[in-house]
Amino acid sequence: METLDSALSTPSRTTDSKPQTSSPLPPSVLRQWRPKAQRNLRNQWSQLASCKNRWSSASSAGRSHATALVNSHLSQRYMPDMKLGVLSDMPGIRKQACLKLFKRQELQRSKLLLSYKDMVGIISDMINLSRSMKCFLKVPNNKKFAEELVEMFSLELCLKRLLVLEFMSIGYETSEVKQLHWSTQLYDDEFKDLRDCNLYCEVTNGPIPPRLRDGRSDIGALRFDNQPDPEVLQVMYLIPHFLLNSL
Repeated sequence: METLDSALSTPSRTTDSKPQTSSPLPPSVLRQWRPKAQRNLRNQWSQLASCKNRWSSASSAGRSHATALVNSHLSQRYMPDMKLGVLSDMPGIRKQACLKLFKRQELQRSKLLLSYKDMVGIISDMINLSRSMKCFLKVPNNKKFAEELVEMFSLELCLKRLLVLEFMSIGYETSEVKQLHWSTQLYDDEFKDLRDCNLYCEVTNGPIPPRLRDGRSDIGALRFDNQPDPEVLQVMYLIPHFLLNSL
Protein backbone atom coordinates (compact mmCIF):
# COMPACT_ATOMS: atom_id res chain seq x y z
CA MET A 1 0.00 0.00 0.00
CA GLU A 2 1.27 3.46 -0.81
CA THR A 3 2.57 5.29 2.25
CA LEU A 4 1.45 8.71 3.29
CA ASP A 5 4.87 10.26 2.68
CA SER A 6 5.18 8.86 -0.81
CA ALA A 7 1.66 9.90 -1.66
CA LEU A 8 2.19 13.46 -0.51
CA SER A 9 5.62 13.74 -2.10
CA THR A 10 4.09 13.66 -5.61
CA PRO A 11 2.31 16.95 -6.17
CA SER A 12 -0.68 17.10 -8.43
CA ARG A 13 -0.02 18.91 -11.68
CA THR A 14 -2.59 20.41 -13.99
CA THR A 15 -2.11 22.17 -17.29
CA ASP A 16 -4.38 23.73 -19.81
CA SER A 17 -3.80 20.96 -22.35
CA LYS A 18 -3.32 17.85 -20.15
CA PRO A 19 -5.63 16.29 -17.59
CA GLN A 20 -4.66 16.04 -13.91
CA THR A 21 -2.16 13.19 -13.41
CA SER A 22 -2.59 12.66 -9.67
CA SER A 23 -4.99 13.54 -6.91
CA PRO A 24 -4.74 14.11 -3.16
CA LEU A 25 -5.01 11.06 -0.91
CA PRO A 26 -8.68 10.38 -0.15
CA PRO A 27 -9.74 10.70 3.51
CA SER A 28 -10.80 7.04 3.51
CA VAL A 29 -7.24 5.95 2.68
CA LEU A 30 -5.88 8.23 5.41
CA ARG A 31 -8.19 6.62 7.96
CA GLN A 32 -6.96 3.16 6.90
CA TRP A 33 -3.30 4.06 6.79
CA ARG A 34 -2.95 5.89 10.11
CA PRO A 35 -3.88 2.95 12.42
CA LYS A 36 -1.48 0.69 10.52
CA ALA A 37 1.31 3.25 10.90
CA GLN A 38 0.59 3.55 14.61
CA ARG A 39 0.63 -0.23 15.06
CA ASN A 40 3.90 -0.46 13.13
CA LEU A 41 5.44 2.23 15.31
CA ARG A 42 4.38 0.54 18.56
CA ASN A 43 5.62 -2.81 17.30
CA GLN A 44 9.04 -1.46 16.35
CA TRP A 45 9.51 0.25 19.71
CA SER A 46 8.44 -2.91 21.49
CA GLN A 47 11.05 -4.88 19.60
CA LEU A 48 13.70 -2.26 20.35
CA ALA A 49 12.85 -2.59 24.05
CA SER A 50 13.27 -6.35 23.70
CA CYS A 51 16.70 -5.81 22.12
CA LYS A 52 17.67 -3.63 25.08
CA ASN A 53 16.73 -6.43 27.48
CA ARG A 54 18.76 -8.91 25.43
CA TRP A 55 21.68 -6.48 25.54
CA SER A 56 21.50 -6.26 29.33
CA SER A 57 21.42 -10.04 29.59
CA ALA A 58 24.42 -10.50 27.27
CA SER A 59 26.33 -7.76 29.09
CA SER A 60 25.64 -9.38 32.46
CA ALA A 61 26.80 -12.76 31.17
CA GLY A 62 29.97 -11.19 29.77
CA ARG A 63 30.67 -9.56 33.13
CA SER A 64 30.38 -12.91 34.90
CA HIS A 65 32.69 -14.65 32.39
CA ALA A 66 35.28 -11.85 32.61
CA THR A 67 35.27 -12.04 36.42
CA ALA A 68 35.69 -15.83 36.37
CA LEU A 69 38.51 -15.50 33.83
CA VAL A 70 40.48 -13.07 36.00
CA ASN A 71 39.87 -15.16 39.12
CA SER A 72 41.16 -18.31 37.42
CA HIS A 73 44.25 -16.53 36.11
CA LEU A 74 45.05 -15.04 39.52
CA SER A 75 44.65 -18.45 41.18
CA GLN A 76 46.95 -20.04 38.60
CA ARG A 77 49.56 -17.30 38.96
CA TYR A 78 49.67 -17.58 42.76
CA MET A 79 49.40 -21.37 42.88
CA PRO A 80 53.15 -21.96 43.57
CA ASP A 81 52.93 -19.94 46.80
CA MET A 82 49.43 -20.97 47.80
CA LYS A 83 49.00 -22.87 51.05
CA LEU A 84 47.21 -26.15 50.36
CA GLY A 85 47.33 -27.67 53.82
CA VAL A 86 47.23 -31.47 53.82
CA LEU A 87 46.74 -31.47 50.03
CA SER A 88 50.31 -30.24 49.56
CA ASP A 89 51.53 -33.79 50.23
CA MET A 90 49.73 -35.13 47.16
CA PRO A 91 52.18 -35.58 44.27
CA GLY A 92 51.63 -33.22 41.37
CA ILE A 93 48.70 -31.47 43.05
CA ARG A 94 49.87 -27.99 42.07
CA LYS A 95 50.51 -29.00 38.48
CA GLN A 96 47.06 -30.58 38.21
CA ALA A 97 45.44 -27.54 39.78
CA CYS A 98 47.21 -25.21 37.34
CA LEU A 99 46.09 -27.34 34.40
CA LYS A 100 42.50 -27.26 35.61
CA LEU A 101 42.65 -23.48 36.05
CA PHE A 102 44.15 -23.09 32.59
CA LYS A 103 41.30 -25.08 31.03
CA ARG A 104 38.81 -23.01 33.02
CA GLN A 105 40.33 -19.85 31.52
CA GLU A 106 39.92 -21.25 28.01
CA LEU A 107 36.28 -21.99 28.75
CA GLN A 108 35.63 -18.50 30.13
CA ARG A 109 37.32 -16.91 27.10
CA SER A 110 34.99 -18.82 24.81
CA LYS A 111 31.94 -17.81 26.83
CA LEU A 112 33.05 -14.17 26.96
CA LEU A 113 33.50 -14.18 23.20
CA LEU A 114 30.02 -15.63 22.72
CA SER A 115 28.56 -12.83 24.85
CA TYR A 116 30.33 -10.27 22.69
CA LYS A 117 29.09 -12.00 19.52
CA ASP A 118 25.55 -11.90 20.88
CA MET A 119 25.86 -8.14 21.42
CA VAL A 120 27.04 -7.65 17.83
CA GLY A 121 23.94 -9.53 16.67
CA ILE A 122 21.73 -7.37 18.87
CA ILE A 123 23.15 -4.20 17.33
CA SER A 124 22.43 -5.63 13.87
CA ASP A 125 18.82 -6.31 14.88
CA MET A 126 18.48 -2.78 16.27
CA ILE A 127 19.72 -1.28 13.02
CA ASN A 128 17.26 -3.31 10.98
CA LEU A 129 14.42 -2.25 13.25
CA SER A 130 15.31 1.44 13.05
CA ARG A 131 15.49 1.24 9.26
CA SER A 132 12.11 -0.43 9.00
CA MET A 133 10.42 2.06 11.30
CA LYS A 134 7.82 4.08 9.39
CA CYS A 135 6.63 7.41 10.79
CA PHE A 136 3.61 9.42 9.85
CA LEU A 137 3.74 13.17 9.52
CA LYS A 138 2.72 14.11 13.07
CA VAL A 139 5.64 12.21 14.66
CA PRO A 140 8.62 12.74 12.31
CA ASN A 141 11.18 12.44 15.11
CA ASN A 142 10.51 8.79 16.00
CA LYS A 143 12.85 7.33 13.39
CA LYS A 144 15.55 9.89 14.23
CA PHE A 145 15.28 9.08 17.93
CA ALA A 146 15.54 5.34 17.16
CA GLU A 147 18.67 5.94 15.09
CA GLU A 148 20.24 7.95 17.93
CA LEU A 149 19.44 5.11 20.33
CA VAL A 150 21.10 2.58 18.03
CA GLU A 151 24.14 4.83 17.69
CA MET A 152 24.47 5.00 21.48
CA PHE A 153 24.55 1.20 21.77
CA SER A 154 26.93 0.97 18.81
CA LEU A 155 29.42 3.25 20.55
CA GLU A 156 29.12 1.10 23.67
CA LEU A 157 29.85 -1.99 21.60
CA CYS A 158 33.14 -0.43 20.45
CA LEU A 159 34.15 0.07 24.08
CA LYS A 160 33.04 -3.43 25.04
CA ARG A 161 35.17 -4.85 22.21
CA LEU A 162 38.17 -3.07 23.72
CA LEU A 163 37.44 -4.67 27.10
CA VAL A 164 36.91 -8.09 25.54
CA LEU A 165 40.29 -7.87 23.78
CA GLU A 166 41.98 -6.98 27.06
CA PHE A 167 40.39 -9.89 28.89
CA MET A 168 40.99 -12.31 26.01
CA SER A 169 44.70 -11.50 26.10
CA ILE A 170 45.13 -12.63 29.71
CA GLY A 171 47.27 -15.75 29.92
CA TYR A 172 48.08 -15.97 26.21
CA GLU A 173 51.53 -17.03 25.14
CA THR A 174 54.05 -14.22 24.97
CA SER A 175 54.99 -14.94 21.35
CA GLU A 176 54.37 -12.21 18.79
CA VAL A 177 52.05 -14.54 16.89
CA LYS A 178 49.67 -14.76 19.82
CA GLN A 179 49.67 -11.06 20.60
CA LEU A 180 46.31 -9.45 20.04
CA HIS A 181 45.76 -6.15 18.26
CA TRP A 182 42.71 -3.99 17.69
CA SER A 183 42.63 -5.26 14.10
CA THR A 184 42.52 -8.91 15.25
CA GLN A 185 39.33 -10.69 14.19
CA LEU A 186 37.89 -12.21 17.35
CA TYR A 187 35.62 -14.77 15.70
CA ASP A 188 34.86 -16.01 12.18
CA ASP A 189 33.02 -13.39 10.10
CA GLU A 190 33.27 -10.79 12.86
CA PHE A 191 34.35 -8.12 10.39
CA LYS A 192 31.42 -8.99 8.13
CA ASP A 193 29.05 -8.58 11.07
CA LEU A 194 30.68 -5.25 11.98
CA ARG A 195 30.26 -4.05 8.40
CA ASP A 196 26.56 -4.82 8.65
CA CYS A 197 26.51 -2.70 11.81
CA ASN A 198 28.47 0.16 10.17
CA LEU A 199 31.26 -0.44 12.68
CA TYR A 200 34.04 -1.39 10.25
CA CYS A 201 36.30 1.18 8.58
CA GLU A 202 37.32 0.31 5.02
CA VAL A 203 40.03 2.98 5.11
CA THR A 204 41.92 1.48 8.05
CA ASN A 205 40.76 -2.09 7.32
CA GLY A 206 39.69 -2.60 10.89
CA PRO A 207 36.86 -2.11 13.37
CA ILE A 208 35.91 1.44 14.25
CA PRO A 209 37.65 2.17 17.59
CA PRO A 210 36.09 3.74 20.67
CA ARG A 211 36.09 7.51 20.40
CA LEU A 212 36.34 10.34 22.87
CA ARG A 213 33.64 12.96 23.09
CA ASP A 214 35.47 15.10 20.53
CA GLY A 215 35.64 12.16 18.12
CA ARG A 216 39.37 11.52 18.53
CA SER A 217 40.80 8.04 18.99
CA ASP A 218 44.37 6.75 19.18
CA ILE A 219 43.89 3.02 19.48
CA GLY A 220 45.25 1.85 16.14
CA ALA A 221 48.71 0.96 17.45
CA LEU A 222 47.50 -0.38 20.79
CA ARG A 223 48.70 -3.85 21.72
CA PHE A 224 47.24 -5.90 24.51
CA ASP A 225 49.66 -7.08 27.20
CA ASN A 226 49.18 -10.80 27.68
CA GLN A 227 51.04 -10.88 31.01
CA PRO A 228 49.84 -7.87 33.04
CA ASP A 229 51.33 -7.04 36.42
CA PRO A 230 49.50 -8.23 39.54
CA GLU A 231 48.40 -4.67 40.28
CA VAL A 232 46.88 -4.41 36.81
CA LEU A 233 45.10 -7.72 37.29
CA GLN A 234 43.58 -6.50 40.53
CA VAL A 235 42.19 -3.49 38.67
CA MET A 236 40.97 -5.72 35.84
CA TYR A 237 39.15 -7.81 38.41
CA LEU A 238 37.07 -4.72 39.22
CA ILE A 239 36.53 -3.65 35.59
CA PRO A 240 33.71 -6.14 34.89
CA HIS A 241 31.76 -4.77 37.85
CA PHE A 242 32.24 -1.07 37.16
CA LEU A 243 32.40 -0.90 33.37
CA LEU A 244 30.67 -3.88 31.82
CA ASN A 245 27.73 -3.45 34.14
CA SER A 246 27.42 0.29 33.57
CA LEU A 247 27.12 0.14 29.78
